[in-house]
Amino acid sequence: MAILPRDDQKYACTQSRELSWLRFNRRVLEEAGDETVPLLERLKFISIFTSNLDEFFMVRVGNLFDLGLVSPEEADNKTGLTPAGQLSEIYSVIPGLIEIKNRLYTDVTALLRREGICDLTIEELSPEERKFVTTYYKAKILPVLSPQIVDVRHPFPHLANKALYVGGLMRSRKGTASLGFLPAPAGLPAFLTMPGNPGRFIRMETILLHYAPSLFGEYKLESSCVLCVTRNADLNLDVELLEESGEDIRSRMSKLLKKRASQSAVRLELSKKMGGEFMRLLKGRLGLDNRQIYIDQTPLEMHYVYDLIKLLPEAKKLSFPPYRPRWPEDLRRTESIIDQIRQRDRLLFFPFDGVDPFLQLLEEAAARPDVTAIRITIYRLATSSRVAHILCNAAENGKEVTVLMELRARFDEANNISWSRLLENAGCRVIYGVEAYKCHSKICLITLRRGDKLSYITQIGTGNYNERTNEQYTDLSLMTANEDVGLDGAAFFQNMLVGSLEGEYRHLLVAPAGIKARLLELIDGEIAKGPEGYICIKANAMTEREVMDRLVQASQAGVQVQLILRGICCLRPGIAAQTENIHVTSIVGRYLEHGRIYRFGRGRDVKLYIASADLMTRNLNHRVEIACPVYDPAVREMLLKILHVQLEDNVKASSLLPDGSYCRKVNTLAPCDSQAVFMAASLHRPAAPDKPAGLQRLLEGLRGRKK
Repeated sequence: MAILPRDDQKYACTQSRELSWLRFNRRVLEEAGDETVPLLERLKFISIFTSNLDEFFMVRVGNLFDLGLVSPEEADNKTGLTPAGQLSEIYSVIPGLIEIKNRLYTDVTALLRREGICDLTIEELSPEERKFVTTYYKAKILPVLSPQIVDVRHPFPHLANKALYVGGLMRSRKGTASLGFLPAPAGLPAFLTMPGNPGRFIRMETILLHYAPSLFGEYKLESSCVLCVTRNADLNLDVELLEESGEDIRSRMSKLLKKRASQSAVRLELSKKMGGEFMRLLKGRLGLDNRQIYIDQTPLEMHYVYDLIKLLPEAKKLSFPPYRPRWPEDLRRTESIIDQIRQRDRLLFFPFDGVDPFLQLLEEAAARPDVTAIRITIYRLATSSRVAHILCNAAENGKEVTVLMELRARFDEANNISWSRLLENAGCRVIYGVEAYKCHSKICLITLRRGDKLSYITQIGTGNYNERTNEQYTDLSLMTANEDVGLDGAAFFQNMLVGSLEGEYRHLLVAPAGIKARLLELIDGEIAKGPEGYICIKANAMTEREVMDRLVQASQAGVQVQLILRGICCLRPGIAAQTENIHVTSIVGRYLEHGRIYRFGRGRDVKLYIASADLMTRNLNHRVEIACPVYDPAVREMLLKILHVQLEDNVKASSLLPDGSYCRKVNTLAPCDSQAVFMAASLHRPAAPDKPAGLQRLLEGLRGRKK
């Protein structure tokens, strides 16, 4: 494994991106062990951990495999590791995570059984339940099963990505060993609930395992397990090849999606340990080695958890208390949203504020006669999207609607292709971004005309235009009538329409050219202040080497640097004479932390931005991203309060240690769960100016308890 010495100054303060992400996912898993979290939510956290790890193998591990084939000696600039070295580190960590997952799943399911929620084995079925399962099997399952033996007449089947199979070692009458596979049919439910008691259920793979011995004719099934193959899902859109073929990007992406299912295997999961003969036959077919094979006693596919919870009468008492996003107190429902934004900027803080004010803004723009155009970038949409339908209505009302649709949003490609067709059919102009640069920006520009004068309403966000995730992710949505920001927004869309990444902007920062350069300037500005300097950045991840090196310089100059990073952080804080003035907080709670806020300085000189970009190489160098300065005093105050409360969090927050591990912050006599604080009190100023905002009162109460 190619590792340079850890005392090499180049790597003294940095760590592996992959290990940092795995440590984040471990904190997701640890929420399943938090006894203050309701039981069904703990089960969800195990499911989230599982799907996160699936995507990690499909994308990051798949990417490292590809890189290892193309550039096997290329060294990572955070660790000095080659692709093979990075993979070796990953493989060394995964078994420990699976062990924790198995233990927590055992604990949680045992507690759920006390509540009458039982994942049943065949042996646990009552006579009546066994009769029900048998009848269902014969009527609904057996007719659609396709068991297959692997022999000279039956070639090894394609094992689809993340599909479940019963796999077994078969023995013919002559004693010849071969493999047998029984796919779990895609059209069947993932589980069956028992009549009159949805808390008692049996998973489909449990039923298939039970009946598998009777399905292979003259062959004897000697041993069997549930198995699942994970395949490389990293798709590469070759721009040069696309241009040579003359094919449009939507057609090419549709073809690439079909290719994803057949890419190389990167992981094999088994529900139990199997004998050597079975493993020898299977490993040879899949081209995997022992490091890529994992025994996992928990369900290999856990999306069923969400459907199960919907059926459970006990779900309410075993889940988080319902929370309904509020309408901001400083916006009046019955008045024009556009006119209210013209009075002053407005900020929505999802999921604590609802998305309805923004949707009302779009609906108003679609109907107002003085609105001439709506332009928007779209990265991810809900499966049933109100935003898309409003845009269609606007086009049908004669508005000029331009949609910059990113077709390469990973795992949302098919959804975006479908929406792009629907939007086009409604009369919207749909474009697909600039060459090899994904458009990850979140901007909506509404153009109004009164006589010969144009004006703009600009919305800039940190998250997607997806009503579903707006209720699950913490994100920010700024709505402003600032003319300068609007002119920059108009210039941005003009540049995107002609494929230009070199546009000039007076206020907006636009990657790949504009965000990193400005961030480095702002860091330098704080370095010049020495110990009086201050930097606070909230984002999802940090991997960009140049930014990290400049933050090290800031720390060495005495600047206090506070980072709120949910996931990956390749910069290790607290190292003497290097990063001792850098502090990293990570919050994993009920909602996925997703907003990005950049703060530089203190007092009146504070510079504040919200952005779509994390501090990652891909975001700053290889994507189209937007960061927007925040000028409105009330909105600036709201953002500063968000940062303050999150830095105060000592319930769901962990601190990154110099060795790259995390520890939970100390819970004092005044516990502060930042997400609970935001649920309990609004950031918005109430109508009466002499009353402190609800959040301000809550903060004063917290300070009082600390005293």
